[in-house]
Amino acid sequence: MKTIIRIFILLWLSLNVSAQTPKHEVRAVWLTTIGGIDWPSSHSSWQQRQELTAILDQLRQANINTVMFQARVRASTVFPCADEPWDVCITGTPGQSPGYDPLQFCIDECHKRGMQCHAWIVTIPVGKWNTNGCKQIRQRFPNLIRKIGDEGYMNPEMPQTGDYLARFCAEVTRRYDVDGIHLDYIRYPETWKLKVSRDQGRQYITDIVRKINRAVKSVKPWVMLSCSPIGKFDDLSRYRSSGWNAYTTVCQDAQGWLRSGLMDALFPMMYFQGNNFYPFAVDWKQHSYGRIVAPGLAVYMLHPREKNWPLEVVTREMSVLRDLGLGCTFFRSKFLTDNTKGIYTFTQDFNLYPALIPPMTWVGRQAPLAVSAINVRRGINHDFLSWNKARDLSGGDYLLYNIYASEQYPVDVTDARNLVVTRCQQLSVSIPHKGRSLNYAVTATDRYGNESTPTGSIGTNGKMPKNIDFRQLIMGNSLKKYK
Repeated sequence: MKTIIRIFILLWLSLNVSAQTPKHEVRAVWLTTIGGIDWPSSHSSWQQRQELTAILDQLRQANINTVMFQARVRASTVFPCADEPWDVCITGTPGQSPGYDPLQFCIDECHKRGMQCHAWIVTIPVGKWNTNGCKQIRQRFPNLIRKIGDEGYMNPEMPQTGDYLARFCAEVTRRYDVDGIHLDYIRYPETWKLKVSRDQGRQYITDIVRKINRAVKSVKPWVMLSCSPIGKFDDLSRYRSSGWNAYTTVCQDAQGWLRSGLMDALFPMMYFQGNNFYPFAVDWKQHSYGRIVAPGLAVYMLHPREKNWPLEVVTREMSVLRDLGLGCTFFRSKFLTDNTKGIYTFTQDFNLYPALIPPMTWVGRQAPLAVSAINVRRGINHDFLSWNKARDLSGGDYLLYNIYASEQYPVDVTDARNLVVTRCQQLSVSIPHKGRSLNYAVTATDRYGNESTPTGSIGTNGKMPKNIDFRQLIMGNSLKKYK
């Protein structure tokens, strides 16, 4: 009964989308490469790069801060890999190199825009039986791949599956400056005829997750390990999952992975509405164990060729997730950037200010030292800020910087409305002032997301105007620092 009352309260609150936006919130998208359904639409390497940067520009302008980039498709990749062939989506020819590295390009472009880039790894499915990737694994590891229909799947009950996937993910982590490794389909296929107990099946899948966790964290402990479990964890006392859930149906103990520290974050595929959504969202929140949960929302269902949902279905779910203190993730990127039924326009207003990724304090919690000094130089149209490099006490040498601006001094860095630039890689930035005099604060952030205390600088002429249009300030600055 308490859960039901809470859901009704959240639904009522969700009618007011102008509520204070949080400073820390995951706002993510899945950017799908299989079949080029989100990207790429062209086999020209030049056109691909132009198209990808345009997509990332759109996402940045909606204050999306996390991109799940599908890097392993079906035992095929969108980056050069000795163990698996190039996916057909890149050049139109299986196994053919495009002459550049799309994963590296996406990472670089995300980081220029202050966004995280996570390598999205499809794990158990390896594609059609006679495709290059599936055949290559079958030749190297006889009896490892199970055929169901005309599809191949890595056998989760064989230890070689976990060993192979752990080595693969470790290699991606070692070679690339990814912010996360995101595991998809880390479960039994729904068509698999399970011959062991559900407890044993869950143990097999958990063993794979444990091997990947150890392999990734031993290389770079700050890399966020996550997965996309089925959207309903299990039956609830008052709400049934209708036979489709993570824990019982496909042996994904995703909440247990959070509890035991095997996962840093979950992105549950909550492609439902009504009582199939809200009670299960509360359940994910109640079993988040202080970790990150950012449920996936079915923006594709808005399309007339899909379920033709009203826009309000998704926008209300976004509001409830925010009220619960959860993030949200859009499936898929193209349905968002195409502004299906106005979802992109709504998201721009909903995410009026940038947000930081919640810090992974369960992995590392030593914040960097503060920036020692800020220099502000007034220009005709911009204030030019520069600062000294901060010191990372966690032992690393890679810090990012957040910039805050306000009419008040000192600047309140707890207020998301003052956040104007996130995850800046440089030691300088330009802020359009539009004739205003602003106060500034700069903080340093380490790879775990821990933020230093702020270092402030007072406005350039000492006069603080009233009623600053922060939306105009933020949008005007969205890409200036990357020019």
